[in-house]
Amino acid sequence: MRLIYSAIIFCYGLSVRLAAIFNHKARQWVDGRRGLLGHLEGLLCNVDRSIHPITWFHVSSLGEFEQGRPVIEAFRKQWPDKKILLTFFSPSGYEVRKNYDQADFICYLPLDTPGNAGRFLEIVQPEAVFFVKYDFWYNYLNAIHEKQIPLFFISALFREGQHFFKWHGSWFRKHLHFVTHFFVQNSDSVELLHSVGIEQVTLAGDTRFDRVFAIASQLTKMPLIEKFCDGKKVFIAGSSWEPDEAMFMFLTNHRELNLKYIIAPHDTSPGRIQFILEHLDRTAVCYSKLNINNAAGADVLIIDSVGILNQLYRYGTVAFIGGGFGGGIHNIQEPVTFGLPVFFGPNFHKFREARELVALGGVFSINSSGELLKKVIEIIENPEENLRLSGICLKYVEENRGATDRIMGYLARHNYFRVK
Repeated sequence: MRLIYSAIIFCYGLSVRLAAIFNHKARQWVDGRRGLLGHLEGLLCNVDRSIHPITWFHVSSLGEFEQGRPVIEAFRKQWPDKKILLTFFSPSGYEVRKNYDQADFICYLPLDTPGNAGRFLEIVQPEAVFFVKYDFWYNYLNAIHEKQIPLFFISALFREGQHFFKWHGSWFRKHLHFVTHFFVQNSDSVELLHSVGIEQVTLAGDTRFDRVFAIASQLTKMPLIEKFCDGKKVFIAGSSWEPDEAMFMFLTNHRELNLKYIIAPHDTSPGRIQFILEHLDRTAVCYSKLNINNAAGADVLIIDSVGILNQLYRYGTVAFIGGGFGGGIHNIQEPVTFGLPVFFGPNFHKFREARELVALGGVFSINSSGELLKKVIEIIENPEENLRLSGICLKYVEENRGATDRIMGYLARHNYFRVK
């Protein structure tokens, strides 16, 4: 089975290289890995592991980075003498956070072949490894196991439909036993792991709540955004796709709402930004062109960059999160942490926080533009209702904080990282 898996990975690498001829993101993926192992060897050759052991954190992309970030920073604070290596699988994470100052070394993860996995671990010689959520790379997991390196998954999430829990999934299940400890988000994950004989599990919760709470606690000022908002109520759309935009752009024609709109599409390529601009019937400006002269006069602000959306929600009144008319919604924790009532499409059931907040009545799944318009009017014209919904969201976040402390407490109690 490992030969088949490795062949699939090899073919995947070839397909990305072919795609790189035409696709910018694929080209970044390929270019970022060119000569990577040799470069990494040069960076680490002078690190004295007896004084500064290396801990390796791996995340898939930007969302998983934000999820792992509270643990990385708590780890740095608790064990300051250790070096931290941070790897990304996707360019959308690496390109935004390649200068993150809490990691000593940052790079892409080499493609998951047996040769790459073995050489990578020989170069890094990590004292321990942390993977975030569910980025399972089986050759790396096998090599880590063979070298008897402690391996932890943080904010892990499992669903019944995953191959680990199918009759044909024995090869994949075997790798779960290579993990030293799983820190999982919910009780369903605990039960699923127990059902296949995995007992090294702690229900820690989702570290992303700790991260978004920290963001909300920061008093970061964005003067141009404040100028754009101009004291009005603001509708913020985050990580939107075309079907989502078809829903909420209906609102922009209702000028009597007296709302400002911030749209942060998931795809910020020039073509997508131009498409949105052409389908708006209001004065719009892109964030890259926002200035003191045009900010207040615009009705719609298009965010054509990445990395700032989590700070924008503090200026919102209500939010719309994209993905719910496709494969599944994006993260709702950020707007909820700022107390914003949130709207999204019907495909949200894979996400615990969305299901629970829908049940609590703090966020809403909608199926039509008319339904969205009606509910937005109800919220913005009724301050008491807005305050009630905000209270539901804020209470939910407060009750779900603390995963980072639980993880760090477990690591300290079990002496995985003794001070050298």
